Amino acid sequence: MSSADLSTLSHPLTGYGWDADWDSAFAPYAAQGLLAGRVVRVDRGQCDVVTADGIVRADTSLVTPHDPLRVICTGDWAAVDPDGDPRLVRVYLPRRTEIARSTSSKRSEGQILAANVDHAIIAVSLAVELDLGRIERFLALAWESGAQPLVVLTKADLVPDPVTRAHLVQDVETAAPGVQVLPVSATDGDGTDVLAAVVAGGTSVLLGQSGAGKSTLANALLGEDVMDVQATRDVDGKGRHTTTTRNLLLLPGGGVLIDTPGLRGVGLWDAETGVGQVFAEIEELAADCRFHDCAHEAEPGCAVLAALDDGELSERRLDSYRKLLRENQRLVAKTDARLRASIRRDWRIKQAQGRANMEAKRGHGR
Repeated sequence: MSSADLSTLSHPLTGYGWDADWDSAFAPYAAQGLLAGRVVRVDRGQCDVVTADGIVRADTSLVTPHDPLRVICTGDWAAVDPDGDPRLVRVYLPRRTEIARSTSSKRSEGQILAANVDHAIIAVSLAVELDLGRIERFLALAWESGAQPLVVLTKADLVPDPVTRAHLVQDVETAAPGVQVLPVSATDGDGTDVLAAVVAGGTSVLLGQSGAGKSTLANALLGEDVMDVQATRDVDGKGRHTTTTRNLLLLPGGGVLIDTPGLRGVGLWDAETGVGQVFAEIEELAADCRFHDCAHEAEPGCAVLAALDDGELSERRLDSYRKLLRENQRLVAKTDARLRASIRRDWRIKQAQGRANMEAKRGHGR
């Protein structure tokens, strides 16, 4: 082991994910006397950063661009001033991965949910009927980020029959090829040891709808009641929304966990690659279609439609695949249109300024 590796192991932020690569990336800022830290929570205009000096409050005004995908986020590694109250975040390091979605607004803007994530844990409650289409959306978002997804079926104690539970797991596994599906009960502890072993190796983020049991799951992994939890509603078996901010928490068994508020909408953000990974079997079938641009609608020689006729592929999977691809294509087109409009607007402003300057010069000459 090199001296650099040894120094990294002894770094006070190693438990938060600091390694030799982050150390190398931060070297230019260390030479300026700046302090390394990881963002554990973000508020408007400020954030909490864990550093070798402990958790400090920092101002984010220097790293708040107009692009909502470039704002500082929970999980970022930042360079902050060595003193001051609050400190000033000078820059954040380039991200390895980032969880991003489109907002529910009509402006088609992206939103960054978490940065530098290794595992994306998609929490799905067994207290309500499974929505496989929604799970596929979360999976596309997770795969596109560069993180490894994991589906956790929470509240497994509410499905005591092992045969029924096995069927539910199988249904989700069909919708999540290549992804581990783990039934977990935070109430009786079933499955939490397996989940703790997975998240011990890096940074994990909890994703899911409100009431999916994310905060209860976080408390089970933390070994204490850190996150507020509210009772399940008797009407529909759903939990109430409790988490309102994204918090990065140090786990006792190793690794860190980012708990996020429940997501009502799971809009994709330029996630064509992620969609392809969720529906890997359809992408493989499409490679054998007669036409390379086959839309899998009514084209002759379509391997996807042939698999559908043979029962090898389900109608639900194909419909979900088409739906997510169309949604993603509309979003990309809309985003490109906004970019073109922004360029035209800037050009018109520059032209107007140029004309005004010319008029001013002519007036001065007269």
